[in-house]
Amino acid sequence: MTSHTLELITGGNPAAAPVASIVVLHGLGADGNDFVPIAQELDLDAIGPVRFVFPSAPVRPVTLNGGYEMRAWYDIHPPIGQSRLEDEVGLRESCALVQGLLDREAARGVPPARTVLMGFSQGCAMALMAGLRAPRRLAGLVGLSGYLPLAASTAAERSQANRDVPIFLAHGAHDPVVVLDRGAESRDALQALGCAVDWHTYPMEHSVCPQEVADLNAWLVRRLARP
Repeated sequence: MTSHTLELITGGNPAAAPVASIVVLHGLGADGNDFVPIAQELDLDAIGPVRFVFPSAPVRPVTLNGGYEMRAWYDIHPPIGQSRLEDEVGLRESCALVQGLLDREAARGVPPARTVLMGFSQGCAMALMAGLRAPRRLAGLVGLSGYLPLAASTAAERSQANRDVPIFLAHGAHDPVVVLDRGAESRDALQALGCAVDWHTYPMEHSVCPQEVADLNAWLVRRLARP
């Protein structure tokens, strides 16, 4: 497990047993507190009590930042021309951590089919990687301002259960950190794999905007509201 995990229950009676879970993975250098305000903005009363799980990534040196230690799901190397060196070891270690969080939700009574895996930036990369490889069907994946890591191995490694999992994918049109083209490449790769991608762009940089939160809210209600 990660060093610490925050939790928040929203929608309906907070004392009632959660009927769904949303595991939220933060971006580089942040921690589990980062997306608590966004969760509090969402109106999920139509779903019922929803447990948000906010893990914090391990602290590790990040090459792109001169080896400075910070919370990161994996190391990031400076690009070399058009190529990108990916930290496969770190990615796979964190993928196992995320799967442990999903297993924990199932053990606590929320099945994977009622669980959404969500992430921003580095957390988006982890949500896409771990979600597509999760052995049991998830309710959906949310990727904000990120990309698909280890894209070349995804087709061979994705699980049968999540091969066409619904995905909410959003990106800022003016993002200088993870440029829009990289997000669009990931969208195209996911669609080519057969995933149902709900793609959105917004006039913002590497951040989250109110319209994005509203669109995400509607998508979550569609995915998690009981028939």
